[in-house]
Amino acid sequence: MKITGGCFCSAIRYEAEVDENMVVICHCTDCQINSGTAYGVVVRVIDGKFNLVKGKISFFQKIADSGAKRDLGFCSNCGTRIFAKPDGDKNGVFGLRVGTVDQRANLIPKKQAFTKSALSWVFDISSIPKN
Repeated sequence: MKITGGCFCSAIRYEAEVDENMVVICHCTDCQINSGTAYGVVVRVIDGKFNLVKGKISFFQKIADSGAKRDLGFCSNCGTRIFAKPDGDKNGVFGLRVGTVDQRANLIPKKQAFTKSALSWVFDISSIPKN
């Protein structure tokens, strides 16, 4: 699926091709902290199919619990996290944050990861009042 997206302040814009069958809710503690909420939602970019159209990505390198180095790409102006990818040009999952995708309503999660780290309340929010 071809998509477009960008950051909160619009300084960054991108085009990409993603695998809509690889939309994952991630409950790892890094995603909880980095998203500022209970979990992150990412979609896998098809190898080499990410094109930065506007702006400059800033990076922060994080060492995951597994020991793998991940380059976290974000907008240095508004702080929006755009993606996480393997250190340098190594093979591995390049995951875009679904919230930055213009077509995010079409990217329905297909699985959940790191559920042992999930906050206890996330699996049953149906009883919480809706406005």
